[in-house]
Amino acid sequence: MKIGTCVLAVGSLVVAALASGCAKPDWIEQTLVTVDVTGQWVGSIGKGNFSREVWLKLEQQGSKVTGTFQPISASLTPGRYGPIDGAVSGDVFSFQTTSRSVQGKMTVSGDEMNGSVSWADGPSPIFLRRVDSPSRPSTQ
Repeated sequence: MKIGTCVLAVGSLVVAALASGCAKPDWIEQTLVTVDVTGQWVGSIGKGNFSREVWLKLEQQGSKVTGTFQPISASLTPGRYGPIDGAVSGDVFSFQTTSRSVQGKMTVSGDEMNGSVSWADGPSPIFLRRVDSPSRPSTQ
């Protein structure tokens, strides 16, 4: 009877250990890059009367992304845009301006991405569409 109890206890520990290992992504999943954000993206930040149009030009090498975050009009406060550094993990693109005044995190789906941008005014929703990609053939 004691052997059966011991086997049951050890089996329970193995199941618990395996289940806890599955609960969080491993390093491979965290470094996996499933999207390419290279290209020019246009969209809006905010909602309603507080919506502002923005433009991002991005270049991706592996998981690292560099580029530019610019307003389409002069409606965004100076200092909130400029060069950015970012990264892609899975289908999530995260970035911050080099001045650290703006941080963003978006989910990428094909030629669209949406998520949230944080700055001095607090978080704002962001939606972007790719308008140009150097890796795509032109349709001329």
